[in-house]
Amino acid sequence: MKLAIAFDDLIQFGGAERLLVSVCGLYPNTPVYTSVASAEWLKRCKNLGIEVKTSFMHRLPWRIKLNRLYGLMGIHAMAFESFNFADYDVVLSISARYAHCVLTRPKTVHICYMNSPGRMFWEPVDYFSKEGLFSGLIGRFAYSYVVQPLLTLRRVADYTSAQRVDYFIANSESVKKKIAKYYRKNSQVVYPFFKPLDKYPAASDDKYFLVITRLAAWKRVDLAIEACKNLGHKLTIIGDGPDVARLRGLSDHNLQFLGFVTDAEKSRQIAGCKALIVTQQEDFGITPLEAMSLGKPVIAFRGGGVMETVIEGETGEFFDRQEVDALAKVLTEFHPARYDSVKCIRQAENFTEAIFLAKLDEVVKKVYHS
Repeated sequence: MKLAIAFDDLIQFGGAERLLVSVCGLYPNTPVYTSVASAEWLKRCKNLGIEVKTSFMHRLPWRIKLNRLYGLMGIHAMAFESFNFADYDVVLSISARYAHCVLTRPKTVHICYMNSPGRMFWEPVDYFSKEGLFSGLIGRFAYSYVVQPLLTLRRVADYTSAQRVDYFIANSESVKKKIAKYYRKNSQVVYPFFKPLDKYPAASDDKYFLVITRLAAWKRVDLAIEACKNLGHKLTIIGDGPDVARLRGLSDHNLQFLGFVTDAEKSRQIAGCKALIVTQQEDFGITPLEAMSLGKPVIAFRGGGVMETVIEGETGEFFDRQEVDALAKVLTEFHPARYDSVKCIRQAENFTEAIFLAKLDEVVKKVYHS
C-alpha cells in the first residue's frame, strides 16, 4: 500500500500537528503534502525524517501573514487540487480546513481524518465576528458586502470537495454530526490522543480554579473570571491571545495571569488546582484529558467533545448555559473530595497515542482492502 498524507498547512504547533507527527511515525517514509510550511517546520520535519512537499502557495508573498486571507479566497483549496497523487494507492488527508480538497483518480482511495469542517466557512460568527476582526463601521461593511459573499462561495466549493472523499473519519461525535450536517456524509469516530504531562509538585498549597486556553473572545474565559470574582474564588489563567487586555480589565486580586508556560509549569499548576474550568465548546479538547491524567476533575460547558471525555459526577461536572450564573451554580456546589483521582486518571488512559494509532491503522487498512 503506497500512501501519501495531506495536511492543511505547517505554520503553528498544536494538537493537529502533534497528531500528524504521530501518524508519520505509524507510516514511515510517507510524504506529507501541504499548502505552505514555515522554515521552523521544514527544519523540524527534516530532523524527524519526514519528507514535506509544498504547493505553489509556498512561493507566494507573505504566505504566512496572509494565510487566512488566502484561505478565504480559495487559494488553499486550489493548492491541494494542484497535487498529483496518481502513483498512490491511498491518500490520507488530515483536515480542519483544506486538505480534504485533494483530487484523486478512481483507483486511489481518499480517506479523510476530519478534525473539524472549516470554521471559517461553516461557523463564521465564531471565527470572525467574535474575534473582533471586522469591528467598526468599515469592518462591518467589509464583512457584509465582501467577506460574506466569499464565504458563501467557499461553502459551496467546500461541500463539493467533501463529496470526493471516499471515507471520513471524525475526531469526535461532535465532528461526526458536523460532517453529516454540512457534507451529508457518514463517518466513523476515531478519537485523537493526548500526551500525558510529567508529574511535578503542586505550584501552590493555596487552592484555586484553573483555566488553560488561548485567550480569544469566543472561548468565553470572561465567564470563569466573573463567576470566580462573584464567589471570591481564586482563579489562575494559563494562555495568551487577542482577548487578554479585555480579560485583564475584568480581573481582581484573586485572579492570576501566567501567559504561556512550559509543560512542567502547566503540570505544577494542574497539580495545585481544585479543578480545570472549560468555558468554550471545542470539537474535542486535549486540556481536559491532561487535567484528568493528573487526577484533577473538570468543570466544563455542556457541549462539544468534552461530553465524550468527561464523565459527569465522576471525573467532573457540566454547566448548561454559557452564562455566569450557570457556572457559578456549579462552582458553589463543587467539592473536590467527591472526585476520585484514580477514576480521573483511568478515564484519561482511554485516549492514549497507542490506542489512536491502532484504531486509525485498522480503519485505513479496512477501507483500502474493501
